[in-house]
Amino acid sequence: MNGPDSRSEPSREGLIALVAAQAAEIAALKARLAELERRLGLNSSNSGKPPSSDGLKKPPRPARTKSLRGPSNKPSGGQKGHKGETLEQVAAPDHTVDHVPPFCVACGAAVTLAMSTGHSARQVFDLPEPAPLVVTEHRAHDCRCAACGTPSRAGFPVGVNAPVQYGPRIAAVVTYLLHYQLLPEDRLAELMADLFGVGIAAATIARISRSCAARLQDFVAAVRDRVAAAAVKHMDETGFRIGGKTQWLHVASTAWLTFYRTCTRRGSLLANVVGTVVHDHWKPYYTLTGVLHALCNAHHLRELAALVEIEKEDWARRMQQLLRRACHAANLAGQRDVALGTLRPRLVARLERRYDAILAEGLAFHEAQAPLAGAPGGRGRKARRTGHNLIRRLIERKHDTLRFLHDAAVPFTNNQAERDGRMMKVKMKISGGFRCQDGAADFATIRSFISTAKKHVIAHPEGRDTGSGVPLSVRRMAWRAPIALRRAVSRTLRMLA
Repeated sequence: MNGPDSRSEPSREGLIALVAAQAAEIAALKARLAELERRLGLNSSNSGKPPSSDGLKKPPRPARTKSLRGPSNKPSGGQKGHKGETLEQVAAPDHTVDHVPPFCVACGAAVTLAMSTGHSARQVFDLPEPAPLVVTEHRAHDCRCAACGTPSRAGFPVGVNAPVQYGPRIAAVVTYLLHYQLLPEDRLAELMADLFGVGIAAATIARISRSCAARLQDFVAAVRDRVAAAAVKHMDETGFRIGGKTQWLHVASTAWLTFYRTCTRRGSLLANVVGTVVHDHWKPYYTLTGVLHALCNAHHLRELAALVEIEKEDWARRMQQLLRRACHAANLAGQRDVALGTLRPRLVARLERRYDAILAEGLAFHEAQAPLAGAPGGRGRKARRTGHNLIRRLIERKHDTLRFLHDAAVPFTNNQAERDGRMMKVKMKISGGFRCQDGAADFATIRSFISTAKKHVIAHPEGRDTGSGVPLSVRRMAWRAPIALRRAVSRTLRMLA
């Protein structure tokens, strides 16, 4: 007769099945733990996360500010031959104040300016005192002809449409501060009152913005067409809050032109695009037909940095070094004003062989690893590690990754679009979003004009032909539409220089 605990011992087959099930569960938990630890290790220096996502637990300062380019063995600061800029005295100051000693230091007699035998000068640069608004009254007279007695009435100038209104300079300053310096409407109204004594309402600011955007429609359409037709253009997109919903702001730019547009769908890409598109490997860009692609290697370097810091994968460290050396070689070739592909084809071939060898080693390493636990039911694509996915991308998109070696016009990164889109996120942080689609569209239009105009002002303040491929009619439009806004931009740049 069996005792009180008469449960039968598990069979050998049952134990084997139990161990196998536990091993699978442990493997899945380990994979999940590794993924969570990896997410905790990601920050703005080794991923595409913005610096604001680092939160209060920011990485140490050196780690947050280290450059992806690596050390250059050059001293910090201005390099030899760099033209410095400093405040210098002018030959004809606006005001002169003479100071003479109050008395003679020897006998105590009075001293006058007529006794001066020389002087030393120090100049103080300052802003002029704020002046009251200049009010110009336009009078349209009714006149009666002395010869025949017929009455005639003069017309008002174009733009003078109301009994009382603000002039183009105020409109230019308001538009610049609102759409380029990103001041909210209420703070902008407060600034205008404090600095200029202008009591301007938020509704007036919105009306000025709409009027300016309407005048710039033809200019922005010309910029859009020129960017689409450019030999190399940069494209990027970012989330935009409009009407309480997440929509998208698309950026398409070159070194001379910037075009922004808002869309309800992220995948609504720019039409009629030709040439080479530099982007960050967002897959919908590969639906563009008739174009070549170049991938942003700054993204690759950040992804490789995460693999080096978190997973400790040696192939990633060597790929980092290779990409940096390739970038350096391309930059040197650009400084010599020759294309690397035509100047040193053997160097390009050697870099590509090294690229293939590193990826082959990395692929062999990952294929030797135990497979990751898949989703229950075994459906869908087989799970792969992050490094494995990056290797496959670099293999499949080798020509797009290394296009900068073969085409001197293609840059190493997509930093142009990243820079042009960076301040859009600042707008979201300051204002939170736009109330309506029209306001967001006006912002994109005006921002396209100011960014394009500023690119030309910075490089060539006189507006000379720079060989940028921008037709003369478009360049003239950039300087004249509206002329007051252009003057405000140029004047502000000179003041800040």
